[in-house]
Amino acid sequence: MLNHVTAMATSLRQNLPFSSNRTSLDDSNVASYYRNHVAAITGAGSGMGRELAIHLAKMGCHVALSDINPEQLAATKQLLANYDVNVTMTVLDVSDNKAVEAWADSVMAEHGKVNFIFNNAGVALYSTVEGSSISELEWVMNINFWGVVYGTKAFLPLIKNSVKQSQFGEHGHIINISSLFGLTAQPSQSAYNSSKFAVRGFTESLRQELNIQNCGVSATCIHPGGIKTNIANSARGNESIHDIGMSTGPKAIRSFNKFLKFDANEAAWIILQAAATNQQRCLIGNDAKMIDAIQRVFPSHYSQVLNDFHQLSRKLKPRRRKKLKTVK
Repeated sequence: MLNHVTAMATSLRQNLPFSSNRTSLDDSNVASYYRNHVAAITGAGSGMGRELAIHLAKMGCHVALSDINPEQLAATKQLLANYDVNVTMTVLDVSDNKAVEAWADSVMAEHGKVNFIFNNAGVALYSTVEGSSISELEWVMNINFWGVVYGTKAFLPLIKNSVKQSQFGEHGHIINISSLFGLTAQPSQSAYNSSKFAVRGFTESLRQELNIQNCGVSATCIHPGGIKTNIANSARGNESIHDIGMSTGPKAIRSFNKFLKFDANEAAWIILQAAATNQQRCLIGNDAKMIDAIQRVFPSHYSQVLNDFHQLSRKLKPRRRKKLKTVK
């Protein structure tokens, strides 16, 4: 076990200094990228979607908000009331292709153009492969993957046309939210992993096509680590994970929430910088950076390395506590 951990630490020191996600682009330049543009956001009722809306409104970007929860959506819109931008909102189920297409048409009708789509809405499921039902798998894929596909397909031609018709050099960008779990697989997360790996492949292929077309529109895939959002509280699951030594119910939610440490407001700003600087892939948080590095160094054995690292951390934790008590 220690051999794995030592090799991992050496490789990380050599290959990946964990610096801040912030780029050299200052706040005023980021603001100029979005000012007087129009951004559509799914999952805008809470979490990163809400924070994206707030940042964009502050920078003078008009926003079209959507979420499946009308109360949370209205609350986000109210937070933008003091900004001099046009804010529209639509209650939307992103797994409904016709509804997403209708929303895209309404954004054009209400704003006259659209420059950005943030495909942010997502859900989580904890279950073993054997224990998950087809309907549970479809629920995750329909929202996390097909919702991204529907949003991209509905808005891409509109964004292209808005950029083409503009006389002021406007920008166009598609921002799709994958995950740390779109980089590595985890037990109990087969459905979520599948959806987020799919978003990654879809977005990276899309970006290559847009680059070849040289159409003024690009795409970025976002891989957040543990962000403080409501995703753990709204996750679905079943007792099949007891078979692999994991808990369900409130205990599982508490455990999941402990993993969610990175501030959603900061994550949203990093996403906006990534699009403004046309990054192909954006990792948010040191957990995402570290685990991405581990799977690059140990592509066939990263799960064992992570497990060894976790076990070592648990063994060292009592020693740290004992040392702290001694110091006091």
